[in-house]
Amino acid sequence: MFDFEEELKKLPKEPGVYIMRDAKEAILYVGKAVNLHSRVRSYFRENIGRGPAIDKMVSLIARFEYIVTDSELEALVLENNLIKENSPKYNTLLKDDKTYPYIKVTLGEEYPRILFSRVMKKDKSKYYGPYTSAAAVKDTIELLNKLYCLRTCNRSLPRDMGLERPCLNYHIKQCLAPCQGYVSKEQYREQVDKALEFLNGNYNMILKELETKMKCAAEALDFEAAAGYRDLYNSVKSVSQKQKITDSDGEDKDVIALYREETEAVVQVFFVRGGKLIGREHYYMTHVSENDDSVILQDFVKQFYAGTPFIPRELMLQREIEDSALIEKWLSERKGARVYLRVPKIGAKEKLVELAAQNARHILEQDRERLKREEGRTIGAVKEIAALLGLSGIQRMEAYDISNINGFENVGSMVVFEKGKPKPSDYRKFRIRTVSGPDDYACMREVLTRRFRHGMEESRELEEKELDQEYGSFTRFPDLLMMDGGRGQVNIALSVLEELKLQIPVCGMVKDDFHRTRGLYFNNVEVPIDTHSEGFRLITRIQDEAHRFAIEYHRSLRSKAQVKSVLDDIPGVGPARRKALMRHFKSIQEIKNASVEELASLPEVNRRAAEEIYQYFRGQNPE
Repeated sequence: MFDFEEELKKLPKEPGVYIMRDAKEAILYVGKAVNLHSRVRSYFRENIGRGPAIDKMVSLIARFEYIVTDSELEALVLENNLIKENSPKYNTLLKDDKTYPYIKVTLGEEYPRILFSRVMKKDKSKYYGPYTSAAAVKDTIELLNKLYCLRTCNRSLPRDMGLERPCLNYHIKQCLAPCQGYVSKEQYREQVDKALEFLNGNYNMILKELETKMKCAAEALDFEAAAGYRDLYNSVKSVSQKQKITDSDGEDKDVIALYREETEAVVQVFFVRGGKLIGREHYYMTHVSENDDSVILQDFVKQFYAGTPFIPRELMLQREIEDSALIEKWLSERKGARVYLRVPKIGAKEKLVELAAQNARHILEQDRERLKREEGRTIGAVKEIAALLGLSGIQRMEAYDISNINGFENVGSMVVFEKGKPKPSDYRKFRIRTVSGPDDYACMREVLTRRFRHGMEESRELEEKELDQEYGSFTRFPDLLMMDGGRGQVNIALSVLEELKLQIPVCGMVKDDFHRTRGLYFNNVEVPIDTHSEGFRLITRIQDEAHRFAIEYHRSLRSKAQVKSVLDDIPGVGPARRKALMRHFKSIQEIKNASVEELASLPEVNRRAAEEIYQYFRGQNPE
């Protein structure tokens, strides 16, 4: 038993990180402190106005632990690492798993390349970014390689110089072929320097150069070359026009502002590189209800810049944050150069921060509308169905379907919808074991019996092991069972549930003569439903999903059976040759029409096997 009074007395008066845990050892909260003794003890004082969320958290604390550090800066770093690793329930969290692309110029190589990278390392390369669009980065790299005829291969030069023939890029005049020594190191580096000028935003020089080349080619009546230069000119023009000048000082900076309403907050970041706005991104913060804007902003800065490889020289913030001096020191150490946190009060910089805040507000408002529409399609639709059937508390719905062709390869499908949304991780396929021939009722009886018996057995095992029921794949039973059909399918389901002594509502999704959903069959009555309602649309989605899942499974089994029945009966054709034949010829008919020479041209098929295959399809035995 954890003795709080005794453990609180032992707390050191040193900087460090404290970790609050609940009765199941889950981490509730991670925090840092200049003085662990006073900070941790403050949680257990009464009537200090912490707010209901913190009071709730404190009531769940079963024990705490702490890690002493040499400085508050070390505590800040450790706090960030623990929050990122454990995502505690009561910490304000940054919801972001993104990695941003960079343009990497490998200046450490004798013949540098321009590469796409999502990692910024401390090497001799020069990095540009981060950018918010991977597609735009790839387009820019392709444009630069075309403009300056730089190599794209991964050969180690000059070591591998002359070992292989020049690649296609040399022949189409998109590479200077340093791999053959066709260009000196100095000439190649001049081209790289031009590319660096381009990446630094100096587009005028290349535009003038391309315009001159285009005119010269046109005057020489080389219209194909002129058209190529024209296309490159337009590409560069397009790139240059996308850059928006935001500041004349040419510094790298991030502009950060937030907008919040009650339990929701969005942080907007403008990425300014070399004085140009290259992109923007927004981030959602969770667990914000008990914190003011300054705390949310501070938590964002700590968590975001703990994970991003590039740190700009300046962070322009919407408001002051408490640990600004400490965070400046931490960021400066990470960057290896001085980083400034500033809150602009007047002028263009203040307007830019306001613009970021306006963008954050628009994003939150748009997202709220989207979520409202999504809720109508999902939770609202479930409520409609529940009201129609006179039920309550419906969250999980399961639907079943049977697929076969004249009784061949009978299969069943189970799809799951929770709160009106599909949950593919809980979908299940059933290959029918006890039924031969086209008997959908018998197949459905087998599927439901196996599903619920499996769930009951799994539940018993988990209870014996004292594990949480959530860990079982079949243990969660539906609040409503939805059968693809009317009275017959519903009665099959009810009889299975009765045999297993389970109480689960069952309804049938009834279709009309044109195979369109028309209503629900429940308690021996067909219940009509408004075909324009969200509830009706959800029923249709569930029915279509069950049917699709069953058909896809059946199709995959048919495909395997077809390939097996034809190719596996040929002497000398095993799995590897079968796969090679199907990959090359695409269909059984193409294999049947192939000559011995065509069959033997595959590396996996020798002459003897080719003759076996050829003679098999012609009904003869090889000599």
